Amino acid sequence: MPLPASPSLLPCVLALDTATERLAVALQAPGGPWHLDAEGGAAASATLLPQVKSLLAQAGLGWQGLQHIAYGQGPGAFTGLRTACAVAQGLAYGLHLRLLPIDSLLIVAEDARGQSDVVADESWAVAVAMDARMDEIYGALYHWQAGCWQVLRAPALYTLPAWQAVCLAQPVQAVAGSAWAAFGERLRRPEGTDAWLHESSRAAALLRLAVQAAARGEGSDPAEALPLYLRDKVAQTTAEREAVRAAAGVPAPSP
Repeated sequence: MPLPASPSLLPCVLALDTATERLAVALQAPGGPWHLDAEGGAAASATLLPQVKSLLAQAGLGWQGLQHIAYGQGPGAFTGLRTACAVAQGLAYGLHLRLLPIDSLLIVAEDARGQSDVVADESWAVAVAMDARMDEIYGALYHWQAGCWQVLRAPALYTLPAWQAVCLAQPVQAVAGSAWAAFGERLRRPEGTDAWLHESSRAAALLRLAVQAAARGEGSDPAEALPLYLRDKVAQTTAEREAVRAAAGVPAPSP
């Protein structure tokens, strides 16, 4: 559903995401919105709560003023997903609020839409591919129409050839995400597509999705909060790493 026209009609929402190397915190409140995009990665667990408190202070808002808490559910970095989920879950328990889990790849799609000239009533399909390391991709397909997002293909873990086949089978107008630049010529963009390879403001895109979810009346019990990992195994053996290098035509390092 489209967002209400007046900021005063929007629900008060705190949104957090640490699924990537960037930390995103955003707040919708009277006088806002407020957005913060900062370095994340290994530091996210130590800096997330201080950044949240800073944003609340800027808004002149106390914890009790919050109505909804949203978090980037994943897929993404293993430790990062746990950080945002745990902080959001703890706050929701303490404040007796429901949680809004947000698809972390949809955040990338929404950021790309924000950078483009796509209007509310336009039909626009985008392929989101994020570098999942280990020569794999987190990929998903989304369709923007009538002011809303639809999921054409839910987030999943792909090899490069498998993802290439998905993109060729489903017509899209744009691609977005870190994988297109990370894999270079090994990952060909569908012909005629626009490319949004760098995010403008992950926090702003996250907040737009969170406010929309809150306005639709969505929400889940904090006890049900779980990250979306997609990968149980987070490291490769030496033999597996060598097999990946060989398949890519990369010589093994010198002893």
